[in-house]
Amino acid sequence: MPRDPSIKKVLVIGSGPIIIGQAAEFDYAGTQACASLREEGVSVVLINSNPATIMTDVETADRVYIEPLNVEFAERVIALERPDGLLPTLGGQTGLNLATKLAEEGVLERYNVRLLGTQLRSIRMAEDREEFRSLMRRIGEPVPDSWIVESEQALAEVCHVGLWPLIVRPAYTLGGTGGGVAHNPEELMEIGSRGLSLSPRHQVMVERSLIGWKEIEYEVMRDANDTCITVCNMENFDPMGVHTGDSIVVAPSQTLSDKEYQMLRTASLRIIRNLEIEGGCNVQLALDPHSYQYFIIEVNPRVSRSSALASKATGYPIARVASKIAIGLRLDEIQNAVTKKTLACFEPALDYCVVKIPRWPFDKFALADRRITTQMKATGEVMAIDRAFEPALMKAIRSLEIGAHGLSAKGVNSLSDVQLEDKIQVPNDERLFAIAEALRRGMMVEEIHALSNVDKWFLHKIHNLVAMETRLKVYGRDIAALTDTLDKDSPAADMLLDAKRLGFADRQIAELSGLTEKLVRSLRKAFGILPTYKMVDTCAAEFEAATPYFYSCYDSEDEQIRTNEEAA
Repeated sequence: MPRDPSIKKVLVIGSGPIIIGQAAEFDYAGTQACASLREEGVSVVLINSNPATIMTDVETADRVYIEPLNVEFAERVIALERPDGLLPTLGGQTGLNLATKLAEEGVLERYNVRLLGTQLRSIRMAEDREEFRSLMRRIGEPVPDSWIVESEQALAEVCHVGLWPLIVRPAYTLGGTGGGVAHNPEELMEIGSRGLSLSPRHQVMVERSLIGWKEIEYEVMRDANDTCITVCNMENFDPMGVHTGDSIVVAPSQTLSDKEYQMLRTASLRIIRNLEIEGGCNVQLALDPHSYQYFIIEVNPRVSRSSALASKATGYPIARVASKIAIGLRLDEIQNAVTKKTLACFEPALDYCVVKIPRWPFDKFALADRRITTQMKATGEVMAIDRAFEPALMKAIRSLEIGAHGLSAKGVNSLSDVQLEDKIQVPNDERLFAIAEALRRGMMVEEIHALSNVDKWFLHKIHNLVAMETRLKVYGRDIAALTDTLDKDSPAADMLLDAKRLGFADRQIAELSGLTEKLVRSLRKAFGILPTYKMVDTCAAEFEAATPYFYSCYDSEDEQIRTNEEAA
């Protein structure tokens, strides 16, 4: 059916200021949403308290209000602008909570403003820990043993359960704010009391720990016609016990069997249908690495930071599509903006690997606790694309701008073996580099897996990179001899190509080989070892793309199309 003609003006709520543990991904989604609504001829009114974002540029919306994100100011904007609808799911948890308050206090009813897309009942069911747990049990989806706590007295009673450690998850908070892992009654009372005070509903869920299980996410879309698709599935490098915003994330999943993938996909679709969410939804699941047992961790009934990652990773604009669904369009009526041929109901296909690494502020806060748990500490993230995990990981590391050009971080190589094991066992911002250093010192993959619970597949891939480092250190000077022979069939030439395909930068190759970066680059070019460019087109080249974007790699085939036309 066509879009609802009664919706002429829409209020969009932004995500407010950028603070530690919340990053800035929601500005990406909100800006995309405003553009999407205006494409459909809808007048957009934006309220956001953060002037330092693209979202509050005057070109983004028809009217922009830089005001505090609270009920008082939101009501004043609504009274002045009289929007037909309110889009609550594109400003992160801040926007969702404010929209919920406006509905509960009767502001939306008083001014005849409709809640667009996901309705209040669905938001409550997904965000309220007790209601969500009850729904999962009704539809037969497993959830971990848990206790809903709304007072310190009830919290004290949970201390007698004895299933340490326990996870504390406050309701209606963003980035795991107020949550954490409690290993004893004292920690439970401390973390739980903080969570109760920070939760808008003064409610926390204390949950059985699944630390060590795989953490998997599915980004799902649904329209009012009950058409559902999975946009992307993602796998955390870090096992359960680390907030997904603080985890290294890989898309698509690399270690799941087809049975596991389909099992978790089916569960995600069942959940979004029963919640009756209209738009985007993020489902987080825990999978036992030794069986097919899984648990539903939580659902975000809104565009989340994972939605921004999934959008960039697949080329599927989740916020854009969710906005159009909110004003009445169906997935089979929304054109894919990349291919211009397929529709939004086509599930994206990935023929490459995406790696996201969080960016923490510990370089500015040197005395801060570098351990990472269920409360997010990152202030941003980087994303890299390549043909395989290893080169994508190496690209992402360089993008962090922390002075690392590969799997070596300042100070990690000077740690004792005991300190190194501690870095591997306790999740922290340097664990990736500690794992690589342990492999350099001869520690076995099985030993590292036992300490960290990081899947052996990922550890073997890191071992491939460490092995290439060793190869370059031992045989790297043979590359210099290529200047005289220019023999393309020599082992040194093959080694240079292998290093580039694994994601090693010229500077890193030079440092490991004892050569100059200039020499490595000139030899690489002389041997025709040049980057090629591949498309991100949402369909793995099944259809011709009208507006793709590209990533570089060292594959043999180049998908870049050169024309004589001037850039727009």
